[in-house]
Amino acid sequence: MNEQLSEQELNEQHHLMIGGVDSLALAKEYQTPLYVYDTGEIRQAIADFKRVFEANHVAYQISYASKAFATVAMYQLIAQAGIHCDVVSGGELYTAQRAGFPMAKVSFHGNNKSEEELMMALDAGVGCIMVDNFYELDLLTRLSAARQQVVTIMLRIAPGISAHTHEYISTGQEDSKFGFGLNSGQADQAVRQAQAAKYLNLVGIHCHIGSQIFELHGFEMIVDKLVSVFARWQNELGFYPQIMNVGGGFGVKYTAEDQPLAPTDFVDSIIKETIAQTKAHHVPMLEIWIEPGRSLVATAGTTLYTLGASKEVPGIRKYLAVDGGMGDNIRPALYDAKYEAVLAKDPTLPAQQVASIAGKYCESGDMLIWNQSLPATQPGDVLAVLDTGAYGYSMASNYNRNPRPAVVFCEDGQSHLVVKRETYADLTRLDVALPVAEKTPLSN
Repeated sequence: MNEQLSEQELNEQHHLMIGGVDSLALAKEYQTPLYVYDTGEIRQAIADFKRVFEANHVAYQISYASKAFATVAMYQLIAQAGIHCDVVSGGELYTAQRAGFPMAKVSFHGNNKSEEELMMALDAGVGCIMVDNFYELDLLTRLSAARQQVVTIMLRIAPGISAHTHEYISTGQEDSKFGFGLNSGQADQAVRQAQAAKYLNLVGIHCHIGSQIFELHGFEMIVDKLVSVFARWQNELGFYPQIMNVGGGFGVKYTAEDQPLAPTDFVDSIIKETIAQTKAHHVPMLEIWIEPGRSLVATAGTTLYTLGASKEVPGIRKYLAVDGGMGDNIRPALYDAKYEAVLAKDPTLPAQQVASIAGKYCESGDMLIWNQSLPATQPGDVLAVLDTGAYGYSMASNYNRNPRPAVVFCEDGQSHLVVKRETYADLTRLDVALPVAEKTPLSN
Protein backbone atom coordinates (compact mmCIF):
# COMPACT_ATOMS: atom_id res chain seq x y z
CA MET A 1 0.00 0.00 0.00
CA ASN A 2 1.17 3.54 -0.71
CA GLU A 3 3.23 4.91 2.21
CA GLN A 4 1.16 8.09 2.27
CA LEU A 5 -1.98 6.20 3.29
CA SER A 6 -3.08 4.51 6.49
CA GLU A 7 -5.53 1.67 7.07
CA GLN A 8 -8.08 4.20 8.35
CA GLU A 9 -8.24 5.76 4.89
CA LEU A 10 -9.73 2.61 3.32
CA ASN A 11 -13.22 1.19 3.78
CA GLU A 12 -14.26 -2.48 3.85
CA GLN A 13 -14.17 -2.60 0.04
CA HIS A 14 -10.64 -1.12 0.15
CA HIS A 15 -11.86 2.06 -1.55
CA LEU A 16 -9.89 5.20 -0.76
CA MET A 17 -11.73 7.29 1.84
CA ILE A 18 -11.35 11.06 2.20
CA GLY A 19 -12.73 12.63 5.37
CA GLY A 20 -14.79 9.50 5.89
CA VAL A 21 -16.33 9.61 2.39
CA ASP A 22 -15.81 7.00 -0.34
CA SER A 23 -13.72 8.53 -3.13
CA LEU A 24 -15.55 6.52 -5.79
CA ALA A 25 -18.86 7.89 -4.53
CA LEU A 26 -17.39 11.40 -4.69
CA ALA A 27 -16.25 10.90 -8.28
CA LYS A 28 -19.69 9.61 -9.23
CA GLU A 29 -21.61 12.43 -7.52
CA TYR A 30 -19.42 15.39 -8.41
CA GLN A 31 -17.60 14.10 -11.52
CA THR A 32 -13.90 14.43 -12.26
CA PRO A 33 -11.46 16.13 -12.19
CA LEU A 34 -12.36 16.95 -8.61
CA TYR A 35 -10.49 18.63 -5.77
CA VAL A 36 -11.37 16.99 -2.43
CA TYR A 37 -10.30 18.26 1.01
CA ASP A 38 -10.33 16.42 4.31
CA THR A 39 -11.18 19.47 6.40
CA GLY A 40 -10.76 17.58 9.65
CA GLU A 41 -7.07 17.29 8.82
CA ILE A 42 -6.85 21.07 8.35
CA ARG A 43 -8.52 21.71 11.71
CA GLN A 44 -6.13 19.26 13.40
CA ALA A 45 -3.07 20.95 11.86
CA ILE A 46 -4.23 24.31 13.22
CA ALA A 47 -4.84 22.79 16.65
CA ASP A 48 -1.33 21.28 16.63
CA PHE A 49 0.25 24.69 15.92
CA LYS A 50 -1.76 26.27 18.74
CA ARG A 51 -0.72 23.53 21.14
CA VAL A 52 3.00 24.16 20.57
CA PHE A 53 2.69 27.91 21.11
CA GLU A 54 0.59 27.54 24.22
CA ALA A 55 2.90 24.88 25.68
CA ASN A 56 5.74 27.40 25.43
CA HIS A 57 3.66 30.21 26.98
CA VAL A 58 4.44 32.85 24.35
CA ALA A 59 2.32 35.47 22.62
CA TYR A 60 1.60 34.39 19.05
CA GLN A 61 -0.58 34.52 15.98
CA ILE A 62 -1.16 31.90 13.29
CA SER A 63 -1.98 33.56 9.97
CA TYR A 64 -3.10 31.25 7.17
CA ALA A 65 -1.31 32.11 3.91
CA SER A 66 -4.42 31.96 1.80
CA LYS A 67 -2.64 32.09 -1.56
CA ALA A 68 -2.21 28.33 -1.05
CA PHE A 69 -5.97 27.82 -1.37
CA ALA A 70 -8.55 30.60 -1.22
CA THR A 71 -12.31 30.18 -1.46
CA VAL A 72 -15.25 31.53 0.53
CA ALA A 73 -15.58 28.20 2.34
CA MET A 74 -11.88 28.06 3.20
CA TYR A 75 -11.94 31.53 4.75
CA GLN A 76 -15.01 30.45 6.73
CA LEU A 77 -13.18 27.36 7.98
CA ILE A 78 -10.20 29.48 9.06
CA ALA A 79 -12.53 31.91 10.84
CA GLN A 80 -14.11 28.99 12.70
CA ALA A 81 -10.64 27.92 13.82
CA GLY A 82 -10.08 31.39 15.30
CA ILE A 83 -6.85 32.25 13.51
CA HIS A 84 -5.71 35.08 11.23
CA CYS A 85 -5.19 34.97 7.47
CA ASP A 86 -3.12 36.88 4.97
CA VAL A 87 -4.15 37.96 1.50
CA VAL A 88 -2.01 39.09 -1.44
CA SER A 89 -4.51 40.74 -3.78
CA GLY A 90 -7.75 42.63 -3.96
CA GLY A 91 -9.39 39.43 -5.17
CA GLU A 92 -8.35 37.44 -2.12
CA LEU A 93 -9.42 40.30 0.14
CA TYR A 94 -12.81 40.46 -1.59
CA THR A 95 -13.26 36.70 -1.18
CA ALA A 96 -12.46 36.96 2.52
CA GLN A 97 -15.01 39.77 2.82
CA ARG A 98 -17.64 37.65 1.06
CA ALA A 99 -16.89 34.90 3.57
CA GLY A 100 -17.53 37.27 6.47
CA PHE A 101 -13.96 36.86 7.68
CA PRO A 102 -13.12 39.40 10.44
CA MET A 103 -11.07 42.09 8.72
CA ALA A 104 -9.15 42.90 11.91
CA LYS A 105 -7.54 39.45 11.56
CA VAL A 106 -6.39 40.01 7.96
CA SER A 107 -2.86 40.92 6.86
CA PHE A 108 -2.35 42.29 3.35
CA HIS A 109 0.83 41.16 1.57
CA GLY A 110 2.20 41.76 -1.93
CA ASN A 111 5.12 43.42 -3.66
CA ASN A 112 3.07 45.68 -5.95
CA LYS A 113 -0.19 46.60 -4.25
CA SER A 114 -2.06 49.14 -6.34
CA GLU A 115 -3.47 52.34 -4.90
CA GLU A 116 -6.93 50.89 -5.49
CA GLU A 117 -6.05 47.76 -3.52
CA LEU A 118 -4.62 49.79 -0.65
CA MET A 119 -7.74 51.96 -0.59
CA MET A 120 -9.84 48.80 -0.53
CA ALA A 121 -7.81 47.51 2.44
CA LEU A 122 -8.13 50.82 4.30
CA ASP A 123 -11.88 50.93 3.66
CA ALA A 124 -12.22 47.35 4.88
CA GLY A 125 -10.21 48.00 8.03
CA VAL A 126 -7.71 45.18 7.57
CA GLY A 127 -5.66 44.50 10.67
CA CYS A 128 -2.21 44.95 9.21
CA ILE A 129 -0.56 45.88 5.92
CA MET A 130 2.80 44.27 5.16
CA VAL A 131 4.73 47.07 3.47
CA ASP A 132 7.10 45.67 0.86
CA ASN A 133 9.02 48.62 -0.65
CA PHE A 134 9.57 52.38 -0.58
CA TYR A 135 7.00 53.05 -3.31
CA GLU A 136 4.34 51.42 -1.18
CA LEU A 137 5.58 53.07 2.00
CA ASP A 138 5.31 56.51 0.35
CA LEU A 139 1.88 55.68 -1.08
CA LEU A 140 0.53 54.44 2.24
CA THR A 141 1.97 57.45 4.07
CA ARG A 142 0.11 59.75 1.69
CA LEU A 143 -3.16 57.82 1.78
CA SER A 144 -3.25 57.49 5.57
CA ALA A 145 -2.52 61.21 6.00
CA ALA A 146 -5.17 62.23 3.48
CA ARG A 147 -7.73 60.10 5.31
CA GLN A 148 -6.34 60.87 8.77
CA GLN A 149 -6.56 57.13 9.36
CA VAL A 150 -4.09 55.28 11.55
CA VAL A 151 -2.82 52.21 9.68
CA THR A 152 -1.03 49.35 11.41
CA ILE A 153 1.90 48.06 9.37
CA MET A 154 4.79 45.64 9.39
CA LEU A 155 7.84 46.02 7.18
CA ARG A 156 8.81 43.06 5.05
CA ILE A 157 12.56 42.65 4.91
CA ALA A 158 14.92 40.62 2.72
CA PRO A 159 17.26 39.25 5.39
CA GLY A 160 19.95 37.85 3.11
CA ILE A 161 19.25 34.28 4.21
CA SER A 162 18.15 31.78 1.59
CA ALA A 163 16.59 28.46 2.55
CA HIS A 164 17.47 25.31 0.64
CA THR A 165 14.51 25.11 -1.74
CA HIS A 166 13.53 25.62 -5.37
CA GLU A 167 14.90 28.88 -6.79
CA TYR A 168 11.41 30.11 -7.71
CA ILE A 169 10.10 29.69 -4.15
CA SER A 170 13.15 30.96 -2.29
CA THR A 171 12.38 34.48 -1.11
CA GLY A 172 14.66 35.49 1.77
CA GLN A 173 17.85 36.15 -0.19
CA GLU A 174 19.14 39.67 -0.76
CA ASP A 175 18.48 39.53 -4.51
CA SER A 176 14.70 39.20 -4.33
CA LYS A 177 11.72 41.15 -5.57
CA PHE A 178 10.35 41.05 -2.02
CA GLY A 179 11.13 43.32 0.90
CA PHE A 180 13.58 45.94 2.13
CA GLY A 181 17.18 44.75 2.01
CA LEU A 182 18.61 44.27 5.48
CA ASN A 183 22.28 44.11 4.52
CA SER A 184 22.02 47.17 2.25
CA GLY A 185 20.62 49.42 4.97
CA GLN A 186 17.25 49.80 3.24
CA ALA A 187 15.45 48.25 6.21
CA ASP A 188 16.98 50.83 8.58
CA GLN A 189 15.85 53.62 6.26
CA ALA A 190 12.33 52.15 6.04
CA VAL A 191 12.06 52.02 9.84
CA ARG A 192 13.03 55.69 10.09
CA GLN A 193 10.55 56.65 7.39
CA ALA A 194 7.72 54.65 8.95
CA GLN A 195 8.42 56.17 12.37
CA ALA A 196 8.25 59.66 10.87
CA ALA A 197 4.83 59.01 9.26
CA LYS A 198 2.14 60.45 11.53
CA TYR A 199 -0.55 57.89 10.71
CA LEU A 200 1.54 54.72 10.32
CA ASN A 201 1.73 52.43 13.35
CA LEU A 202 4.80 50.21 12.86
CA VAL A 203 4.33 47.13 15.07
CA GLY A 204 6.55 44.47 13.58
CA ILE A 205 8.97 43.05 11.06
CA HIS A 206 8.13 40.31 8.59
CA CYS A 207 10.31 37.99 6.56
CA HIS A 208 9.83 34.80 4.60
CA ILE A 209 12.82 32.71 3.54
CA GLY A 210 11.17 30.25 1.15
CA SER A 211 8.85 27.29 0.75
CA GLN A 212 9.21 23.54 1.16
CA ILE A 213 11.91 23.94 3.79
CA PHE A 214 13.02 20.69 5.42
CA GLU A 215 15.68 21.95 7.85
CA LEU A 216 15.55 23.95 11.07
CA HIS A 217 18.81 25.80 10.45
CA GLY A 218 17.36 28.50 8.17
CA PHE A 219 14.71 29.49 10.73
CA GLU A 220 17.24 29.48 13.56
CA MET A 221 19.53 31.72 11.49
CA ILE A 222 16.74 34.17 10.75
CA VAL A 223 15.75 34.42 14.42
CA ASP A 224 19.39 35.01 15.42
CA LYS A 225 19.85 37.70 12.78
CA LEU A 226 16.57 39.50 13.44
CA VAL A 227 16.91 39.67 17.20
CA SER A 228 20.43 41.03 16.79
CA VAL A 229 19.14 43.69 14.38
CA PHE A 230 16.24 44.55 16.70
CA ALA A 231 18.66 45.07 19.59
CA ARG A 232 20.70 47.44 17.40
CA TRP A 233 17.56 49.31 16.30
CA GLN A 234 16.55 49.75 19.93
CA ASN A 235 19.84 51.52 20.61
CA GLU A 236 20.27 53.41 17.33
CA LEU A 237 16.71 54.14 16.17
CA GLY A 238 14.70 54.01 19.37
CA PHE A 239 12.55 51.29 17.81
CA TYR A 240 11.95 47.75 19.01
CA PRO A 241 9.20 45.73 17.30
CA GLN A 242 6.35 44.13 19.15
CA ILE A 243 6.01 41.35 16.55
CA MET A 244 8.47 39.14 14.70
CA ASN A 245 6.74 37.44 11.78
CA VAL A 246 8.89 34.60 10.39
CA GLY A 247 6.48 33.62 7.60
CA GLY A 248 5.96 29.99 6.70
CA GLY A 249 7.47 27.53 4.28
CA PHE A 250 7.38 24.45 6.51
CA GLY A 251 7.98 21.47 4.24
CA VAL A 252 5.41 18.75 3.64
CA LYS A 253 5.64 15.19 2.34
CA TYR A 254 4.60 14.85 -1.30
CA THR A 255 6.39 11.56 -2.08
CA ALA A 256 8.25 8.81 -0.25
CA GLU A 257 11.49 10.67 -1.05
CA ASP A 258 10.44 13.64 1.11
CA GLN A 259 11.39 13.40 4.78
CA PRO A 260 10.17 16.63 6.35
CA LEU A 261 10.03 17.43 10.02
CA ALA A 262 6.63 17.91 11.55
CA PRO A 263 5.55 21.55 11.02
CA THR A 264 5.21 21.87 14.79
CA ASP A 265 8.93 21.01 15.17
CA PHE A 266 9.78 24.13 13.17
CA VAL A 267 7.59 26.26 15.41
CA ASP A 268 9.00 24.77 18.61
CA SER A 269 12.53 25.52 17.38
CA ILE A 270 11.60 29.09 16.39
CA ILE A 271 10.08 29.74 19.83
CA LYS A 272 13.01 28.31 21.77
CA GLU A 273 15.57 30.17 19.64
CA THR A 274 13.66 33.43 20.10
CA ILE A 275 13.58 33.00 23.87
CA ALA A 276 17.29 32.23 23.92
CA GLN A 277 18.31 35.12 21.66
CA THR A 278 16.18 37.78 23.38
CA LYS A 279 17.69 36.75 26.71
CA ALA A 280 21.20 36.82 25.24
CA HIS A 281 20.69 40.35 23.85
CA HIS A 282 18.82 41.57 26.97
CA VAL A 283 15.79 42.66 24.95
CA PRO A 284 12.06 41.99 25.47
CA MET A 285 10.50 38.76 24.26
CA LEU A 286 8.68 39.16 20.95
CA GLU A 287 5.23 38.13 19.84
CA ILE A 288 5.80 35.42 17.21
CA TRP A 289 3.72 35.16 14.06
CA ILE A 290 3.82 32.34 11.56
CA GLU A 291 2.12 32.11 8.16
CA PRO A 292 1.51 28.45 7.28
CA GLY A 293 -0.20 27.84 3.94
CA ARG A 294 1.02 24.68 2.28
CA SER A 295 1.53 22.95 5.64
CA LEU A 296 -2.15 23.43 6.52
CA VAL A 297 -3.75 22.33 3.25
CA ALA A 298 -1.36 20.33 1.04
CA THR A 299 -1.75 16.87 2.51
CA ALA A 300 -5.45 17.47 3.22
CA GLY A 301 -6.17 17.66 -0.52
CA THR A 302 -6.60 14.92 -3.11
CA THR A 303 -7.41 15.32 -6.81
CA LEU A 304 -9.58 12.66 -8.38
CA TYR A 305 -9.24 11.97 -12.11
CA THR A 306 -10.74 9.46 -14.53
CA LEU A 307 -8.35 7.45 -16.67
CA GLY A 308 -8.89 7.57 -20.42
CA ALA A 309 -6.48 6.86 -23.25
CA SER A 310 -3.26 4.91 -22.86
CA LYS A 311 -0.20 4.78 -25.06
CA GLU A 312 2.68 2.34 -25.15
CA VAL A 313 6.02 3.43 -26.56
CA PRO A 314 7.71 0.02 -26.99
CA GLY A 315 10.80 -0.32 -24.86
CA ILE A 316 10.53 3.26 -23.55
CA ARG A 317 7.39 4.20 -21.65
CA LYS A 318 3.70 3.66 -21.01
CA TYR A 319 1.44 6.70 -20.76
CA LEU A 320 -1.90 6.81 -18.98
CA ALA A 321 -3.97 9.93 -19.69
CA VAL A 322 -6.38 11.54 -17.25
CA ASP A 323 -9.20 14.03 -17.76
CA GLY A 324 -7.28 16.91 -16.16
CA GLY A 325 -3.64 17.97 -16.00
CA MET A 326 -1.71 21.22 -16.00
CA GLY A 327 -4.91 23.29 -15.99
CA ASP A 328 -5.74 22.03 -12.50
CA ASN A 329 -2.18 21.37 -11.27
CA ILE A 330 0.53 23.48 -12.89
CA ARG A 331 3.17 22.66 -10.27
CA PRO A 332 4.77 19.67 -12.03
CA ALA A 333 5.27 21.75 -15.19
CA LEU A 334 6.29 24.91 -13.32
CA TYR A 335 8.46 23.53 -10.51
CA ASP A 336 9.07 19.91 -11.52
CA ALA A 337 6.98 19.09 -8.44
CA LYS A 338 6.59 15.42 -7.55
CA TYR A 339 3.38 13.65 -6.58
CA GLU A 340 2.20 10.10 -6.00
CA ALA A 341 -1.05 8.47 -7.11
CA VAL A 342 -3.14 5.44 -6.19
CA LEU A 343 -6.02 3.61 -7.78
CA ALA A 344 -9.02 4.81 -5.80
CA LYS A 345 -10.90 1.50 -5.97
CA ASP A 346 -8.12 -0.29 -4.06
CA PRO A 347 -4.77 1.31 -3.18
CA THR A 348 -3.62 -2.04 -1.69
CA LEU A 349 -3.55 -3.90 -5.02
CA PRO A 350 -0.04 -5.00 -6.04
CA ALA A 351 1.72 -3.02 -8.74
CA GLN A 352 1.62 -4.58 -12.21
CA GLN A 353 2.85 -1.69 -14.30
CA VAL A 354 4.91 1.47 -14.28
CA ALA A 355 3.16 4.28 -16.12
CA SER A 356 3.56 8.02 -16.54
CA ILE A 357 0.42 10.05 -15.87
CA ALA A 358 -0.27 12.50 -18.69
CA GLY A 359 -2.76 15.33 -18.75
CA LYS A 360 -5.17 16.14 -21.57
CA TYR A 361 -3.72 19.57 -22.42
CA CYS A 362 -1.97 20.24 -25.72
CA GLU A 363 1.51 20.60 -24.24
CA SER A 364 4.28 18.00 -24.13
CA GLY A 365 5.07 19.28 -20.65
CA ASP A 366 1.59 18.40 -19.39
CA MET A 367 2.76 15.49 -17.24
CA LEU A 368 1.49 15.05 -13.69
CA ILE A 369 3.66 12.10 -12.61
CA TRP A 370 6.55 10.25 -14.19
CA ASN A 371 7.02 6.51 -13.63
CA GLN A 372 4.20 5.75 -11.18
CA SER A 373 3.83 2.14 -10.03
CA LEU A 374 0.19 1.06 -10.35
CA PRO A 375 -1.98 -2.04 -10.45
CA ALA A 376 -3.58 -3.03 -13.76
CA THR A 377 -5.88 -0.24 -14.93
CA GLN A 378 -8.57 0.31 -17.50
CA PRO A 379 -10.32 3.37 -18.94
CA GLY A 380 -12.88 4.70 -16.50
CA ASP A 381 -10.87 3.88 -13.37
CA VAL A 382 -10.55 6.70 -10.85
CA LEU A 383 -6.99 7.78 -10.11
CA ALA A 384 -6.32 9.69 -6.89
CA VAL A 385 -3.31 12.04 -6.90
CA LEU A 386 -2.39 12.61 -3.27
CA ASP A 387 -1.42 15.75 -1.37
CA THR A 388 -2.62 18.28 -3.95
CA GLY A 389 -4.31 20.68 -1.53
CA ALA A 390 -1.84 23.54 -1.97
CA TYR A 391 -1.54 25.63 -5.15
CA GLY A 392 -3.76 23.39 -7.25
CA TYR A 393 -7.08 25.20 -7.34
CA SER A 394 -5.44 28.56 -6.61
CA MET A 395 -3.19 28.31 -9.70
CA ALA A 396 -5.75 26.63 -11.96
CA SER A 397 -6.45 27.99 -15.44
CA ASN A 398 -8.81 27.62 -18.37
CA TYR A 399 -6.03 26.70 -20.78
CA ASN A 400 -7.39 25.00 -23.92
CA ARG A 401 -10.78 26.35 -22.79
CA ASN A 402 -11.18 23.60 -20.20
CA PRO A 403 -13.50 24.39 -17.28
CA ARG A 404 -11.94 24.37 -13.82
CA PRO A 405 -12.92 21.52 -11.48
CA ALA A 406 -15.31 21.58 -8.57
CA VAL A 407 -14.10 21.61 -4.96
CA VAL A 408 -15.61 19.44 -2.23
CA PHE A 409 -15.00 19.49 1.53
CA CYS A 410 -15.33 16.21 3.42
CA GLU A 411 -15.43 15.64 7.16
CA ASP A 412 -16.99 13.04 9.46
CA GLY A 413 -18.45 11.09 6.55
CA GLN A 414 -20.20 14.10 4.98
CA SER A 415 -19.35 15.90 1.74
CA HIS A 416 -20.16 19.51 0.85
CA LEU A 417 -19.76 21.17 -2.53
CA VAL A 418 -17.90 24.47 -1.90
CA VAL A 419 -16.96 25.47 -5.47
CA LYS A 420 -19.15 24.53 -8.43
CA ARG A 421 -17.61 23.01 -11.53
CA GLU A 422 -17.30 25.54 -14.31
CA THR A 423 -19.41 25.03 -17.42
CA TYR A 424 -18.65 25.78 -21.05
CA ALA A 425 -21.00 28.76 -20.70
CA ASP A 426 -18.79 30.09 -17.90
CA LEU A 427 -15.84 30.10 -20.31
CA THR A 428 -17.48 32.66 -22.58
CA ARG A 429 -19.33 34.64 -19.90
CA LEU A 430 -16.91 37.58 -20.08
CA ASP A 431 -16.24 37.40 -23.82
CA VAL A 432 -17.44 40.32 -25.91
CA ALA A 433 -18.31 39.62 -29.53
CA LEU A 434 -17.31 41.91 -32.34
CA PRO A 435 -20.04 44.24 -33.61
CA VAL A 436 -21.87 42.93 -36.63
CA ALA A 437 -20.47 44.79 -39.65
CA GLU A 438 -22.67 45.74 -42.57
CA LYS A 439 -21.78 43.77 -45.65
CA THR A 440 -20.39 45.81 -48.55
CA PRO A 441 -21.74 44.67 -51.92
CA LEU A 442 -19.09 43.21 -54.20
CA SER A 443 -18.33 45.34 -57.24
CA ASN A 444 -18.26 43.84 -60.75
